[in-house]
Amino acid sequence: MFSIEQAKHMAKQLRTSLSTRNHEIPHSTALELVAQQLGYKDWNTASALLAPPASQPSVTFDKPIPVLRMFDETKAREFYLDFLGFGVEFEHRFEAGMPLYLGISRNGLELHLSEHHGDASPGATLFVPMHAVEQFRDELVAKHYGYGRPQIVQQDWGQVLEVHDPFGNRIRFCQR
Repeated sequence: MFSIEQAKHMAKQLRTSLSTRNHEIPHSTALELVAQQLGYKDWNTASALLAPPASQPSVTFDKPIPVLRMFDETKAREFYLDFLGFGVEFEHRFEAGMPLYLGISRNGLELHLSEHHGDASPGATLFVPMHAVEQFRDELVAKHYGYGRPQIVQQDWGQVLEVHDPFGNRIRFCQR
């Protein structure tokens, strides 16, 4: 991919090359021609979409990973792994007998569960946009989990399937 600096350099080279052949064009025209050669509608579009210079990296963010408080490893595994169908990505303890920090994921959704008292407060609510919420509901109901049979509620913003973990946290899965 071309950077904006490379495109400007190409425009300068184009002007120089045309000038040696007695064809003078303004710099703005050279920029427009380069933008079109690179497949953009015009220079404004190209300058918005071309990569920034390497010396000025742009700020980007990856998906956030929520940290939820848990108090009982057995209950957490029963709820998140057995009921919701997450898989374990990693487990960490500073040493035996210390609190567990557990990374779990399912189909693009990553969560961290922590027994450390300073990591999170119980009672958090997560809003998770998703697809196939009815299929997910059917999967959960079929497991006959002893502490909940979640149902879909139609809201103005979509179909919401809310589950409550054993530690007071809520996850609202929503298909918009």
